[in-house]
Amino acid sequence: MDSLDGIFSLIKSFLSYPIINTYAIDISIGTIILIVVILVVVSVLLKLINKLVTKKLPLEDKNKFVSIFNFLRYLLYILIVGTVLHSSGVNLTVLLTASAALFVGLGFALQYLFQDIISGIMMILDQSLHVGDIIEVDGKVGRVFEIRLRTTRALTRDDKVVVIPNHIFLTDSIYNYTQNHKTTREYVRVGVAYGSDVNVVAKLLEDVVKNRQGVLKNPKPFVIFEDFGDSALMFTINFYINDSFGDPKIKSAIRFSIDEKFRANNITIPFPQRDVHIYQH
Repeated sequence: MDSLDGIFSLIKSFLSYPIINTYAIDISIGTIILIVVILVVVSVLLKLINKLVTKKLPLEDKNKFVSIFNFLRYLLYILIVGTVLHSSGVNLTVLLTASAALFVGLGFALQYLFQDIISGIMMILDQSLHVGDIIEVDGKVGRVFEIRLRTTRALTRDDKVVVIPNHIFLTDSIYNYTQNHKTTREYVRVGVAYGSDVNVVAKLLEDVVKNRQGVLKNPKPFVIFEDFGDSALMFTINFYINDSFGDPKIKSAIRFSIDEKFRANNITIPFPQRDVHIYQH
């Protein structure tokens, strides 16, 4: 018994050994061990909850909820550390008061951070954006490949990564080409000279996209006679594709074919002309 009492006394003395011992702060080895044990237990529980919640979710939704759980984990860690320190006799009020000036500065710096985090949680919960969506932000078109809690990353058509703060999706107007479905309607505009046979022009434009790779046969492409322009009759060939990200290449190929077809059928694509009158006095 004496040996057991000695061991317990030794363990108690070890756990009570102060690491920091001041008027406002009293942290012992036992406090540090308690914090580590609780953090490990909470981390394991959160992983189990994460697996149960995301077990039957699609892969894309699983990746989104990972961000939420990471945010909750860090929040719980802060609360746990604060609670354990307070219950161990650490005067947190003194620490907070001493750091008041620092917190004021951090408050301004963290304003957009928390705005982005809240926006990210709302985006994940209401499913307003998915990995793989084609979006347009500030005139740049990109394919979303990662949605994080604070930022969203998209790959532009010129293989550059654009990092978008999540609050932009709630405060600004964002074009989502694939929100409802992957099929989008695109068009190529072209002008022909006055006097051209408009029926022939329409037929040639339809032939250009009829068997074009990347253009869907259903819905069927169609031609619109848009307007009588200053120097040309304006037409658009409208067609549907299921890859908005690659539409510049498809449009470029269509323009090459239009130029070739028009040349072969004597259809002229005019350029703007102006008459300049010089008066001599």
